This record gives sequence, C-alpha cells and structure tokens, in this order.
Amino acid sequence: MPSAIRHAIGQLLIGSFPSTTVPAELRSLAREFGLGGVILFARNIEAPEQVAELAHDVQSLAGELPLWVSVDQEGGRVARLRAPFTEWPPMATLGRSGDVALASRFAAALAAELRAVGITLDYAPVLDVHTNPKNPVIGDRALAEDAETVGKLGAAIIGALQENGVAACGKHFPGHGDTSVDSHFELPIVEHSPDRIRRVECVPFRAAIEAEVAFIMTAHVLVPSLDEEKPATLSRHIVHDLLRLELGFEGVILSDDLEMRALAEAYTMSDAAVQAIAAGCDGVMICRAAVTDRTSDIDVQAQALEALIHAVEDERIPHKRVEDALTRQRRAKERFLAAPVGAGRGFAPHQTGRQDAPHRGVVGCDAHRRIAEEMAKFL
Repeated sequence: MPSAIRHAIGQLLIGSFPSTTVPAELRSLAREFGLGGVILFARNIEAPEQVAELAHDVQSLAGELPLWVSVDQEGGRVARLRAPFTEWPPMATLGRSGDVALASRFAAALAAELRAVGITLDYAPVLDVHTNPKNPVIGDRALAEDAETVGKLGAAIIGALQENGVAACGKHFPGHGDTSVDSHFELPIVEHSPDRIRRVECVPFRAAIEAEVAFIMTAHVLVPSLDEEKPATLSRHIVHDLLRLELGFEGVILSDDLEMRALAEAYTMSDAAVQAIAAGCDGVMICRAAVTDRTSDIDVQAQALEALIHAVEDERIPHKRVEDALTRQRRAKERFLAAPVGAGRGFAPHQTGRQDAPHRGVVGCDAHRRIAEEMAKFL
C-alpha cells in the first residue's frame, strides 16, 4: 500500500478522548495515521474559554488538512454545551411553530456560538420523522411528525448553519423515527416497505440534499425490506445504492458511533469500521457515546485504522473506495475550513483555532437568549 494512504487513513475517523485537554495518545495516533477530526462531549467541556483553547490545541494535530472539531448540539436534551452557552429548547418547538424564519435565526445564532469557540461541524439537524410516539431515543429531538415539515425546517437549519461557517450533518439515515428501542443499547428494526421509506423517511433527506448539506449520518437500524442481514451503517444497499446513487448525495456519509451497542454487540470496532467504509461511508465515529461511565479507548481507534489499512491491502475494501472517501473529506474541508492563501485557496495553519476571546459578546448573548425564549413559547 502506498505510504500516502497509510498516513491519510485517519482522515476517515472522527475520534474522541476522555479529558478536557488533548492526550498524548491522540497526538500519537494523529502522527501515525492522520486524523479527520474529534467529537466533544460533556466530559471534554468546562467553559467557553477552555473549549476555544481545546479547539486550538486539536488543530495542532493537523498535517496537511485541518481537523473537524465537532459536537452534538441539537438543543433540548442533546446539547453538550450548557450555560453560559445559550440553552436551546428541543427542536420539536420549531415544528410546532412552523416558522421557517425562526428556524433560520436559531441556526444562525447556534453557528455563531459554535464558531466563536472553534467548533466547525455540528451533528444537526435530526431529520427523523417522529411517527412513533413510543420512540425512546428520538421524541422531541425530531422537528415534527410529518415528513414535509421536517424537510422544510431541516433545510432552513442546514442553510443557516452552513451560511454561517458550520458544516451541518443530517441524521439518522434512512430514518430512526419509527423505532421502539434505542440504538445506543440494542438494534432497532424498521418494519416498513421500500415504498413507505421512500415516501416518508427519505423526504427530509432529499430536502437536506437539495440544501447541499455537508454530511449525512447513518443510523444503526435494521431495515429488512432493504437489507435483511446488515444494519444500515454496514449495508451497501442502503448507504451506496439508496443514499449515494438513488438520492444523489455527493457529500460526506458518516457513521454514527460504532461503539453504540446496536453494532458493538455483534461486531468488533475494527470489523464494523471495515464494513462501514466498504458499504460506502466516507468516515466513521468511534467515541463510546452510549456508555456514561467509560470513555472511548484511543487504542481501539488506532486498531480500527490498522484494520482499514489491512482491508485495503487484501482488497476487502477497493483502493478506489478509500480514495473516493478521502476526496469527499477533503472537499468538505475545502468548503468549510479553507481560507485564501496566496493566489489560490488553501488551508491556513490553525485558522479555526484560538483568537482573542472570540466568544465574548457572542456566547449566551441577549439576542440569542431572546430567540430561545421565542422558541420556548412552543414547548
């Protein structure tokens, strides 16, 4: 295998770490394989100043390409950044309002706070259609119970996030809205026909694609009508044939956390990573989001990258599949993380990093709080 692939394979990983500073083990992984980015959880966050400093330090791991500094900041119960950041109501409030302009103002304000502390990728909006009131994991995270409203408001959020410099990630494809178990803990089954999935679940994702969403995240759900054996994240029928070819998505396809038990009960992290990339994902997350008393082992992340290298060497993953994934990752970074350099476009060193307290006057400001209050009227 060309050494260039070995030292670039880490671009396919969004990794995690246990502390509020960058550990030596992550620095070592980035030196050996490169690293696409990191995801921040509550365990990594203390205050706006510390997050800005951490984002700056994460960029010190960059080689040719800067890293994504990413977060789950949806609003409501899924929000890693708490006060003094603006605390946003759940997204169901936007659905109840039906107000596209309010959704856009919310997302623009959210993007301003994220960029102020160096965060460049947000795993939002949720594009699942909340058709099952007993769903234990989606609930008020969803924008609405009908596909058209989800698509309309989701597209508005995507547009405002991305116009304000934060890459958006629609989730969870092909739809987690009608499930009765939580994929953090077991594998949900979606018992719908292909026609129903195209007619309902896919509608918001089509709208997101039309809005040029940067990322779409896969769901760890089994959809027997589309693939009887493999969960969506590992299914070429779903990831490549449906999302890439039929829906025409040209952005980055990213797996949900491979350490969620929906996959981890049946697959090793290495095997899951290989199958996800082979299926058509352009990146994987390994971050143990579902386990509150443990944090992801960086050695597990390194082992998954080694497994990807071996899979290319023995042709379980075609070389072109990895090259295509790397190209999509680069394109997304050129779109959101590049800055003019000289006569052309390039990557300014650490341009997403620390500035002179950029969060002051932005994080938790009165204007943003008023938007949150306007949304909260629809609780």
